[in-house]
Amino acid sequence: MGTYKKVALLLLLPLLAFGMHKFYVSVTNITYSQKDQAIQITSRVFIDDLEKVLEERYGFNAKLTTKDEPAQTDTYIEKYLRTKFKLFIDGELKDFEYLGRKYDNDVVLFYLEIEAVDLNKIKTIEVQNQLLTDLFDDQQNVVHFKIKGVKKSFVLIRENDKGMLNL
Repeated sequence: MGTYKKVALLLLLPLLAFGMHKFYVSVTNITYSQKDQAIQITSRVFIDDLEKVLEERYGFNAKLTTKDEPAQTDTYIEKYLRTKFKLFIDGELKDFEYLGRKYDNDVVLFYLEIEAVDLNKIKTIEVQNQLLTDLFDDQQNVVHFKIKGVKKSFVLIRENDKGMLNL
């Protein structure tokens, strides 16, 4: 191999290694809709990571984004979300409604909502986000709150999976 090829290979190897590194991250936005009097939650997760966790946890092969995607996929997704994502208002666990999902390139977006919320009576909102932390040690779950003009963000990990917004 010529000197030029060796130098080119040495320069490309670090770039290839960095390019193959996988980041494990989800992004969740939590807002309040005055019109609907509801807390609205949108969460973004990589499709391949979701498929892997559904397979590992439930033995369910989701085949997301394909024509072979099973009809019961939403049932398994909702089951997983209910065990790994929790929202507390003034210390009380609130049940969310799973509104559905959609795909955006290599990401799946989940839509959740907590109805009948009187924002004027709330002092704290706490989120516990353990999405994918049972599968990936370096999973990071970014949570953005935007409620009552207050913006706050958290990076939640396996060892620190809760964030609180004081209103």
